Amino acid sequence: MVLWGAAGAAVLGFLIALEIVARRYGDPGPITNLGREFVAAPHSGPLLYAGLALMMVVLTWRERFVAAGTAIGIDVVLTLVRWTAGADQNFGSGALWVMLGCAGVALVRRTGRERALLLKGVGLGLLLVGGHKTGDTWLLITSKTRHAVLDPYVATADHALGNPSWLVGRAVMATDPIGTHVLNAVYGQLPLAAALFGLYQLRNVAAERGFPGHHLVRTFLVIGLLGPAIYMIFPVVGPVFAYSTEGGRWAVADLWPNTAPPLGALHAVPFDEITPRNCMPSLHTAWATTLFIHSRRAPRVLRWVGAFWLVATLTATLGFGYHYGADLLAGAVFALTIEAAMRSFDRGWERAGVQFVIYGAVVFTALLASYRFLPLDMARHPYVFGPLLLLATGSVIHLYVRTTGRWDSTPGPKPVLAPQVEPEPALQQA
Repeated sequence: MVLWGAAGAAVLGFLIALEIVARRYGDPGPITNLGREFVAAPHSGPLLYAGLALMMVVLTWRERFVAAGTAIGIDVVLTLVRWTAGADQNFGSGALWVMLGCAGVALVRRTGRERALLLKGVGLGLLLVGGHKTGDTWLLITSKTRHAVLDPYVATADHALGNPSWLVGRAVMATDPIGTHVLNAVYGQLPLAAALFGLYQLRNVAAERGFPGHHLVRTFLVIGLLGPAIYMIFPVVGPVFAYSTEGGRWAVADLWPNTAPPLGALHAVPFDEITPRNCMPSLHTAWATTLFIHSRRAPRVLRWVGAFWLVATLTATLGFGYHYGADLLAGAVFALTIEAAMRSFDRGWERAGVQFVIYGAVVFTALLASYRFLPLDMARHPYVFGPLLLLATGSVIHLYVRTTGRWDSTPGPKPVLAPQVEPEPALQQA
């Protein structure tokens, strides 16, 4: 309880800090945006209900029906109120109200580990929702504080990989409109897909009265927390903004996806205060990689879905011009390092886990340093540096598979289960 309390206080302090910074730039922060959605039309209704679904893994089936019905009922009432007032319409506020109500039930009607379990469930659901709001604020901060971007460096380094964003961009344009609609849906609903896979992994929490030591949602949240910090160090907007008319007068040239950028003098270029600097590393790649990893132990249908989501996400990030190929390599290494760190934390930081995390961090740092300080050399010698980049990334993948394979053959610590207690009153009686 002390550990969870400290973690909650740290998260709250972080949210308050982001709120203060966002307000300095004249925009509401994550706390304000989340607070508005209790009454105003939410911007992310499916995500709010995904958070509610994650919270409900700790409830009995009877309590789940009560919670879901209450959320839908609240949304119906708020819809009528907004319709009467002529306000914007969307659903999802009911899910927030129910999560808040369950937190109150935990504090007032539950005791001991049953209280802790319900609070963990509420915290998990709110973290998914709050993480989305926090990410939006992070992106705002990157656009306001990083006035120059390093796209010419990454675009030049991408010559070593054959300019994959230009190649895939033309292929995606050739499949328009069917291909673009499918890829856009996959790209935009990645958090919802993570929630669904998380629900599968946490399906036995209510019966066992305890969470597994490691699951997908934890890694997702840590990636979303740490990734934007790299954006501040290595600001990049992506080829569709830096090298096409989408960037307006700030674009270096109108080249994407038809003409690869020429080699020339490298320097940071100024950009607007609206476009997020969210390319390096590609967090969509990191999240899709994590989704793929966690789907390997699922039934065959979910394994195919995980593989499809990974391939479609990589195609969308490149084909829509949101990322360079170099971003994807960094994102994959970043994801595997974070995933191994989370599993090592669960197992007690064994030697193999520590070694892999250090190696992954070194490779990730080396990739970013090479993009920043060796891009011209990489572009002029693609047959040397291209294989080296792929070999470095492949070495991390190989070591991860070997390390986790040993872990899978060695039983890890069992989850701590709550003791058997008398059944709690149903939520509707509370």
